[in-house]
This record gives sequence, structure tokens and C-alpha cells, in this order.
Amino acid sequence: MSYQVNMSVKPEVKAFFDPATNTISYVVKDPASRACAVVDSVMDIDYAAGRITYDNADEIIAYIRENDLQLEWIIETHVHADHLSAAPYIQDKLGGKIGIGDQIMVVQDTFGKVFNEGTEFQRDGSQFDALFRDGDSYDIGTMRALALYTPGHTPACMTHVIGDAAFVGDTLFMPDGGSARADFPGGDAATLYESIQKILTLPDEMRLFMCHDYGPDGREIQWETTVGEERENNIHVGGGKSQEEFVRFRTERDATLDVPKLIIPSLQVNMRAGEVPTDEDGRPMLKVPVNAL
Repeated sequence: MSYQVNMSVKPEVKAFFDPATNTISYVVKDPASRACAVVDSVMDIDYAAGRITYDNADEIIAYIRENDLQLEWIIETHVHADHLSAAPYIQDKLGGKIGIGDQIMVVQDTFGKVFNEGTEFQRDGSQFDALFRDGDSYDIGTMRALALYTPGHTPACMTHVIGDAAFVGDTLFMPDGGSARADFPGGDAATLYESIQKILTLPDEMRLFMCHDYGPDGREIQWETTVGEERENNIHVGGGKSQEEFVRFRTERDATLDVPKLIIPSLQVNMRAGEVPTDEDGRPMLKVPVNAL
């Protein structure tokens, strides 16, 4: 499939870095109106204490209000395994629709079983306001946004192209960071390579915005690069590295990685569009599956 992008549209992008999870969230504003979108918001959790707070989300909300913006979309690039989404909290304060890729249903089915969810847990993506398929478009004010299906890290990953800016989720990291792991249930290194190649067919000048950065070798945190820079210099796929090379490297490396610290609460919350599950008495409650991940 060929994708039509409009490089003449240059959205204003404000980044918010969460040092606890090394996540970057974004407010993406239409330069021709007050409309904006939020991409990959973060809800704070003290997992040991079982306490949820909203400092990161409140910072985003304050920015939108202070700049008199109109929130139209709250986008999740995928079901994150390393932080909790603040989408419903932000929606309650500012409105907007929550959107994710339509393969969320695969994730819900997989982890519905892991967490032994009952029949009351709907596995049809109905917790979200919009489910995007590959090539779907939606509007943020006068801007046309395009959803590209880029699985491999998870089966539900999407890259969102908005004018000359693309929000790649965990599909890519900065050039010196490489790429994300592909060993979660439903992940696949060969598929991830193909998805990265899809992103790298976009124009060289396309701005790419990362969901995570870990400051390799002690450098300062960064989150913006370009397609051209990734194609040439990405340490995992740049310079024409083959799929075979990538799969071999990714498989060997993934076998050495620890499970993300917040994977258990993150998956339960994020597959519900950011809502915390409750027990039979309606109290917020998380489960800890044993020997299941």
C-alpha cells in the first residue's frame, strides 16, 4: 500500500518526558487552529505502594489549558508494557476521543487469558472510541493524520503520521538506541524489521518522534530524529542491514533482557484504554499472575 503524506503541514510538537519510565508523551497542535492531540500519555504509579497519581497527565492538561487548545484525540501507539496510560483521566478533564490500532483485540485476547479475566472483560476493543486499521485517516483540526500498521514489538503497534511528523511508538528508538524488543507475546523480530522498513520509506525529511529514550552511553535524553538519519545511522537497521542480520541480533539480545518492571499493571490497565480494573465490589484492584509471563 502507498501512503499519501503532506510534508507541507508542520504540526507544533511539545514533548513531556517522564524520567520514571523513560517515556515521552506529546501534544501535537494543528498550526492552523486550536486543535491538538495527545500521544502516549503517562499515569504515575508507585507499584510497591499500590498508589496511582497523575502528575504527568496534569502537566499535559495544564499545557493544553494554558495555551487555550482544543483536545480532539488521545492516541495510544500500542498497548504499552512499561507505563500506564492516562488517557481516560485526560479525556475526563478535556474531552477528545481515545484511539488505538484495531489489533488491540489480539492483545486483549492474549492477556485476558494471562490475567484470567472473566467474560465481563470485553475483548472487542470497545473500551476505545476508535480502532484504526492500516491506512486509516482522521482529522486534528485542519490536519489529516494517517495511521500505519507497524507490528512486531506488539501485534497492535501503529505509527501515526501527522503532516511532516510521525510518532513511531516503540517501533524505533533514536539512531544510537536502535529498536525495541520483539519477544513479548505476539511480537516477532522479522515482522518488526518489515515495519521499520515501512517507516523508512517515508520522506527523508519526515520528523520521527520516539516513545522512549534511555540515553545510551550517558548522553542527554533525546526524542526527535528524521527518517533519513534513521535509515543511515540506526545501529540495528541502518546502512542497509538485512532482515536476517536484524532477526539474529534481535533474538539474541531479547533473550538477555529483563521483564519490564511495570509490565503487570501496565498490561491490565492499558488493554482497558487506561482504566484500572476493579474487583467484584468495584474497588480498583490489580492481579499478579504467577509463572505466566
